[in-house]
Amino acid sequence: MNRKLVLPGFTLFVALLFTLRLGYLQISSNNYKSLSEGNAVVERPVFPDRGYIYDRNGKLLVANQPAYDLMSIPEQLKPFDTLELCKIVGITPDYLEKKLHENRRYSVKLPSVVVNQIDQKTHALLQEKIWKYPGFYLQDKSQRAYHTKAAANVLGYVSEVNTSDLKKDDYYQMGELIGRQGIEKFYEKYLRGQKGKMVYQKDKFNRIIGDYQEGQLNEAVVQASDINLTLDIELQEYGEALFQNKRGGVVAIEPATGEVLALVTAPSFDPQLLVGRTRSENFKQLRNDTISKPLFDRGLQAQYAPGSPFKTLNALIALQENVISPKTLFRCDGGHYYARGAFMECHCPIGTSNNLMSGIYNSCNTYFSYTYQRIIEGYPTPQEGITQWKKHLNSFGLGNYLGYDLPIGQPGYIPDAALYNRFYGEKGWKAPTIISNAIGQGEILTTPIQMANFTAAIANRGFYIKPHFMKSVSDQSQGSEYEKKWTTIDSIHFETVIEGMHKVVEQGTARVARINGITVCGKTGTVENFMLLDGKKTQLTDHSMFIAFAPKDNPQIALAVFVENGYWGARWAAPIASLMIEKYLNKSVQRKWLENRMLNGSLEAEYQKPYLGIPFTINE
Repeated sequence: MNRKLVLPGFTLFVALLFTLRLGYLQISSNNYKSLSEGNAVVERPVFPDRGYIYDRNGKLLVANQPAYDLMSIPEQLKPFDTLELCKIVGITPDYLEKKLHENRRYSVKLPSVVVNQIDQKTHALLQEKIWKYPGFYLQDKSQRAYHTKAAANVLGYVSEVNTSDLKKDDYYQMGELIGRQGIEKFYEKYLRGQKGKMVYQKDKFNRIIGDYQEGQLNEAVVQASDINLTLDIELQEYGEALFQNKRGGVVAIEPATGEVLALVTAPSFDPQLLVGRTRSENFKQLRNDTISKPLFDRGLQAQYAPGSPFKTLNALIALQENVISPKTLFRCDGGHYYARGAFMECHCPIGTSNNLMSGIYNSCNTYFSYTYQRIIEGYPTPQEGITQWKKHLNSFGLGNYLGYDLPIGQPGYIPDAALYNRFYGEKGWKAPTIISNAIGQGEILTTPIQMANFTAAIANRGFYIKPHFMKSVSDQSQGSEYEKKWTTIDSIHFETVIEGMHKVVEQGTARVARINGITVCGKTGTVENFMLLDGKKTQLTDHSMFIAFAPKDNPQIALAVFVENGYWGARWAAPIASLMIEKYLNKSVQRKWLENRMLNGSLEAEYQKPYLGIPFTINE
């Protein structure tokens, strides 16, 4: 090889490499173009207005109002007048420094919120001076505006996404809003729509001067859907008014459809408290209220012993199991000796004989103790008896989540053979051992929505439709359709129980619930309330409960009412239920004497007693 050619050849090779690289950069690569555009082009998300929420009658519940966020992109920040910016937006320099530090930790390239929910006046002033603050920009969006002070537990609320949300769904970026509870959370993808994108050209002063490339890179938003709820907001507001100075709530369902007409929990709060720049502080105060617990939805989350309303289910099971008939008689002598030295009291006079119907409207503990024993003892072993009993109860939706379209709740509890085998041993228990189940006490736990649901199943003579809160969506022809869920009880057995519930109101324990012109069927409950206090099982003031539906032959509403520490069923729960029924069916209330008593009545003195600041029952 000629050594004279090595150096010229190497020089020519290097020159060729530089030429090819230069040509690639100038012709094929857009890296430098992108870097240049990065200084002159800005990309901003465009948010559709969040979907409106209406009640079943088309009344607007939740709308939107303008809001503005001050955003920053950390890598684009340059020195600026800190004091002037803080003065304009009403924050302290320390707060600003903290937010900018947090934003840098999140991402140096992605935008983050510095100050949210800026009012229109501040927005106008800052808009004129934003060019003085490189790396900052104003983002238009909206915030919720509530047209009712009720139903906060159903509607839910929105708040800014957090790091956990970002990990779950890459659709969101810091500063965006997401449904946080209730309908806002469950139907988030309907209510948020799909955000778009605008790409703008900036001048040398960092001011936007128009669309980049005549808007060819812009992406249109997909408008959010509006939702019609099943709620009747007038009924909901009325229920919340009746529960002023009380704890508990109401669940009302339309039996034929499973549509929830009202979900009252008390105490509650004004949903507008969770909007705007004071949202976080207001939320903290609500969360820290461990006495009244306004964020705790008693209709879905509280688990109570169902008490005497549960007798209707034991009656139906006994009829289905053919261990009693409507004419079966049991004698009551003021109670029932169910084991040696063990006595269950009853308020029936000594010598009373009840058939099934009178057993229901007299709420005879003795009748249902005998009935329950026959259910359990109708099988070779108590384990088999209770397994069949539980199967029937599960068919009414008890012991399971009902599957309604809100993101919270509790399953309740129906005891089984395994529980009692663990407590007493396989041969250590019989029907008398667990006799409290006969009257809805013992280890049974139900949520109020489950109680309203099994009431709807009775009203329907054997089936229910899954309770739900969404009636329709604006861009769909109709709402979701739900199948009937049939219970294990033949329809023929319901008429006697329903007639007994009707007589509860006409001549039994709930005569206060009678309404002229409306045939109401109901069942009172005075539910024992036990808690562990200082390691001892202590009985506190009973809960007041009532289930009902109306009218008897064409049921349009079924409901469960529960008032914590409300003494007996007819004292608070039955009157409130009958007022709710009258309000819904007649659109007005004629019994003003009863309405005033409930509106002005208070249990605050009861809740001030020692150990009564507890929002729900713990049963042993």
